[in-house]
Amino acid sequence: MSENKDPHVGHVAQSVEGVKFVYDFTEGNKDLKDLLGGKGANLAEMTNLGLPVPPGFTITTEACKVYLDSGEEPAALRDEVRAHLVALEERMGKKLGQADNPLLVSVRSGAKFSMPGMMDTVLNIGLSDKSVKGLADQAGDDRFAWDSYRRLIQMFGKTVLGVDGDLFEEALEAAKAAKKVTVDTELEAADLKKLVTTFKKIVKKEAGRDFPQDPREQMDLAIEAVFNSWNTDRAKLYRRQERIPGDLGTAVNVCSMVFGNLGPDSGTGVAFTRDPASGHQGVYGDYLQNAQGEDVVAGIRNTVPLAELESIDKKSYDQLMRIMETLENHYKDLCDIEFTIERGQLWMLQTRVGKRTAGAAFRIATQLVDQGLIDEAEALQRVTGAQLAQLMFPRFDEDAKVEKVGRGIAASPGAAVGKAVFDSYTAVKWSRSGEKVILVRRETNPDDLDGMIAAEGILTSRGGKTSHAAVVARGMGKTCVCGAEELEVDTKRRRMTVPGGHVVEEGDLISIDGSTGKVYLGEVPVVPSPVVEYFEGRMHAGAHDADELVEAVHRIMAFADRKRRLRVRANADNAEDALRARRFGAQGIGLCRTEHMFLGDRRELVERLILADTEAEREESLKELLPLQKQDFVELFSAMDGLPVTIRLLDPPLHEFLPDITELSVRVALAESRQEPHENELRLLQAVHRLHEQNPMLGLRGVRLGLVIPGLFTMQVRAIAEAAAERKNAKGDPRAEIMIPLVGTVQELEIVREEADQVVAEVEAATGTELKLAIGTMIELPRAALTAGQIAEAAEFFSFGTNDLTQTVWGFSRDDVEASFFTAYLERGIFGVSPFETIDKDGVGSLVKLAADAGRATRPDLKLGVCGEHGGDPESVHFFHEVGLDYVSCSPFRIPVARLEAGRAASQSAGSDHR
Repeated sequence: MSENKDPHVGHVAQSVEGVKFVYDFTEGNKDLKDLLGGKGANLAEMTNLGLPVPPGFTITTEACKVYLDSGEEPAALRDEVRAHLVALEERMGKKLGQADNPLLVSVRSGAKFSMPGMMDTVLNIGLSDKSVKGLADQAGDDRFAWDSYRRLIQMFGKTVLGVDGDLFEEALEAAKAAKKVTVDTELEAADLKKLVTTFKKIVKKEAGRDFPQDPREQMDLAIEAVFNSWNTDRAKLYRRQERIPGDLGTAVNVCSMVFGNLGPDSGTGVAFTRDPASGHQGVYGDYLQNAQGEDVVAGIRNTVPLAELESIDKKSYDQLMRIMETLENHYKDLCDIEFTIERGQLWMLQTRVGKRTAGAAFRIATQLVDQGLIDEAEALQRVTGAQLAQLMFPRFDEDAKVEKVGRGIAASPGAAVGKAVFDSYTAVKWSRSGEKVILVRRETNPDDLDGMIAAEGILTSRGGKTSHAAVVARGMGKTCVCGAEELEVDTKRRRMTVPGGHVVEEGDLISIDGSTGKVYLGEVPVVPSPVVEYFEGRMHAGAHDADELVEAVHRIMAFADRKRRLRVRANADNAEDALRARRFGAQGIGLCRTEHMFLGDRRELVERLILADTEAEREESLKELLPLQKQDFVELFSAMDGLPVTIRLLDPPLHEFLPDITELSVRVALAESRQEPHENELRLLQAVHRLHEQNPMLGLRGVRLGLVIPGLFTMQVRAIAEAAAERKNAKGDPRAEIMIPLVGTVQELEIVREEADQVVAEVEAATGTELKLAIGTMIELPRAALTAGQIAEAAEFFSFGTNDLTQTVWGFSRDDVEASFFTAYLERGIFGVSPFETIDKDGVGSLVKLAADAGRATRPDLKLGVCGEHGGDPESVHFFHEVGLDYVSCSPFRIPVARLEAGRAASQSAGSDHR
């Protein structure tokens, strides 16, 4: 171990083998989030800016990772903490926990990514039976000192010693009841002193030890508890929900205490530089007099709007407004700020780039561009495809006849309808049974996280825009209404009483509007989102002030379209879907599934074709199908005139076009028992038995079906060619591409291609029309990916069918595994997200890259696309951009999301190249 005097900060810094585990707030900056966590990095940044930050130091995420890996703190950590503590004591002129004039500190978690309420914090470390008297003398306020002491024992007991927090709450409620008061601020010093004794007895009984009186032991145990809180169930659940890596660890911030509970000239609050719900500029936040920070975010006391601070303490208010402007200009984004006022002195306890709703994200991004704080490329990084998808969800019909029963704070927008449930367990249980639920609580806490995830929306009777419920809901994009005070929530009796005396029992339907804060009885009808109406062409950006969200979306989409390299096509099987996709910005069709054209009335024709015994029967079926197919393609080419249309030849699992074997067997058995004629049914049953497959997804389908049933694929190719010729002769511009499915070897493709080329030549000769029909294949089998260089010799394009490729790479049957064990895999962290939702970059993604590189090595002008569900997934779109695909294809509704993410991907890679 070596000791080094740091000339910049004037205190002792400890290092072991070049690794430093503790940094003073004066040493870091906002770019060290990996090492110092978000909270520590931003405390350092505010210190560097000369803002009033209480002195302190940060224990790095590296120390946490050592602890989590080994079960022990790094050997040097205790000495480093001691050196920084001594320096802090010298700076403050007081010692931790000394009997007279004690220094108190907070021990707070702080991961790289914000995880509100998921990890642990302990305030007032250093208080003991001796130092509480010194704190009372120092402050001249006995009540304040005993209130701070009871808070420490309560937080320490729950967080560090694992005592059930309800026991402390029940004791506090009993003390208020005995005093006949309703809020804890009405308890006097003597009441709080008795409560401290009660709390210590609870600790002794439940934890099997006395509350520690040694202040350094308190601090060391609290630091260890914060490390451990990284791996609590709720923290792991939140990380999975938000896709935060599990190996980052948390930093720990040790900060000298400043007190908001010193009386009416003190308080604590949370402020936003813009409204996190709408994005509008103004004064937004909550303030609570005579309180500590946890009281605000816990929602246990209702706050006042931040604007009221101006009349309560104008000096602090004006200073806060200046600091907020400084921080927003410095971070160039919406900032979320925690502050405390101690007897008229303002202190900054935290800042971070604030979580915001989807609508606010789009508005703020364009506002910052207009203010010259960021450019268009950066604006694209401030929004996400997931947020755009949220904005496309329906909203409540304001003209519907509804029964409004309450109104709270519009904390996170959306229209949520569900059955009222009053605890997290029930929310999860009912949701898994297929019920839509609204989680109703007085206030939420981190233990409610799994219920919040399961619910359609969250409703609380306490708290504001900065309460736990509001912050977490905004981060998840979940509808939330907070602080609906007129609603009386009784969680024990599992009911809610609304104005007028009506009682909402558990299971009753309610509707909540996170955009207005309104709460309704029953189910409220919904109407399309204005953002969808904009994409559909039914609403124009800039029409009037109410459309400012649409205007912001319009501008961001224009940024994305100018920036992106990837083109975006649609998966569409008919003209109606094609036209809608075109309105949504599709640049062609990347997948037309022709098997969808054969369902309904045509199914019998395909059945006859598959089961035909003679060539004549087969030719008759094909003859009937040809004009139907041709008309399908004429309509499709008309809808997508001038844009490419990739048509996949028939690719169903065979059983989809055959009679159900069980049902057919019953019919034959009944006919035999009744001695009725059944020759046709028997013949059909024999054929179905002959073609029956144990695993149809890996059986006679795709190119295999086209090779086994003569004339099937050539009929489809003829229909495509004739439709293209008809459209071209009508002065249209058809751009057909023929895609051969499920190819595993180049020989399959060569055989089908040779037949297709011959048919196209025949149609060209018969119509006198030159047709340029590209022929390519789907890469959806591992062997196809591994032999892509060979396959490219016969293919003009590849389209990656990542649904089937994921199934065949993993050995999963999607229809079975998602219901059987995916939930367990997600809960245990084997998957961060389903590989059918976001592409598995390491496995499936590696094959995509390999096939793309090999294909282009053979054919440099090979066109590459993807048409699986991953084509509309935001994270997957970035991957497809990185590996050099030309386009993605997705369902019409997801086209705007793919366009946006393609723009973000291009902007991101350009930024990386520039750096």
